Amino acid sequence: MDMIVYAALIIVFDMLVLWFVLRGAPYIPTKREGVIKMLKLARVRPGCKALDIGSGDGRLVIALAQVGAEAHGCEINPVLVWWSRRKIKAAGLEGRAFIHCADLWNFDFSGYDLVTLFGVTHIMKRLGAKLDRELKPGARIVSMAFKFPDWQPAAFDGLVYAYDKA
Repeated sequence: MDMIVYAALIIVFDMLVLWFVLRGAPYIPTKREGVIKMLKLARVRPGCKALDIGSGDGRLVIALAQVGAEAHGCEINPVLVWWSRRKIKAAGLEGRAFIHCADLWNFDFSGYDLVTLFGVTHIMKRLGAKLDRELKPGARIVSMAFKFPDWQPAAFDGLVYAYDKA
C-alpha cells in the first residue's frame, strides 16, 4: 500500500512540474553574475516600474528594488511565490517589491517600463509577440540566455540580451 501512495505522489509531482514547464519555463535560479549583468543592461531609472517574468525565488525582483525600481514579479508556482514574499519581507523591501501569483500568458505587461526574464526557447516567439503588443514604446526588455527570434538586441553582455521597444 505504501508503494502505491509513493508512486501516486511521484506521478502527481511529475505532472505538476510538466504543467509548469509547458506554461513557461522551469525554475532555474539566475546566478549572481547573471543578476549583475541583467541589472547593468536594465538601466534602472528613478520611478522605473519593473517586472520579472517567472520570478522564481525573487532574487531579481529584490535586486531591482534595491537599485531603486518599483519591482514586481510574475510567478505561477505558489510555493515560489510564498518563498519570494518571505525573502522580500526579510530584506525590508515591502512596499517596493511585489510578487504576483499569476500565469504570464494572462498577465498584463502594459504598465511596466522594464521587463526581465529567464525564458526558454519554446516560449520566446509567442512571448515576444505579447510583449510587442502590450509594452509601451521605450520599454526595455532584458533576457537571460534566450534571444527573441524576431528581434535584434540593442545591447548584450555574454548571455544577457537587452531590447528596446520601438
